[in-house]
Amino acid sequence: MMSGLNLSQFREYVVMPALQQIGAYSLAADQLVMGTLSQESHGTYIKQLGKGPAMGLFQMEPFTHKDLWLKFIKYKPALCDALLNMTSDSVDENYDACGWPDHNALVWNNRYAAAMCRTHYLRVPEVLPNANDISGLASYWKRFYNTIHGAGAIDEFIKNFPYELYGLEREV
Repeated sequence: MMSGLNLSQFREYVVMPALQQIGAYSLAADQLVMGTLSQESHGTYIKQLGKGPAMGLFQMEPFTHKDLWLKFIKYKPALCDALLNMTSDSVDENYDACGWPDHNALVWNNRYAAAMCRTHYLRVPEVLPNANDISGLASYWKRFYNTIHGAGAIDEFIKNFPYELYGLEREV
């Protein structure tokens, strides 16, 4: 019986290469993206539970995905090219027609979804907290990803963070 995503492999083979491909890797960014995954979907759900619209392991909503493309990515040619290089022809056709890739890519293309999660944070003018500052990363996630309107809480992010991936002691 299968029981969840191997976060170490996911980090090594999906998240780190995705962040490197868009030129936005740092240990703090890596931890923020993996913390976002652990909080948003617990590395399990590819569609928001209930009737919510969030998609993929990072639980990005289609509106946010579209907004990132129309108001941020289209003004960053290198980022745009790097993201489109992660997608398929069918996704590119939607981009050509609408100005944003097919939202469903957030579900079935994990490298793209990880890169989009990081891209969401790239739009934030505030500098990332330091690596290993899990409380700081949790606050950053709440302010800029989950927002004041989201149901998530800073203490949940801290509890759900994958400390073992980074050799860190769990915060109490």
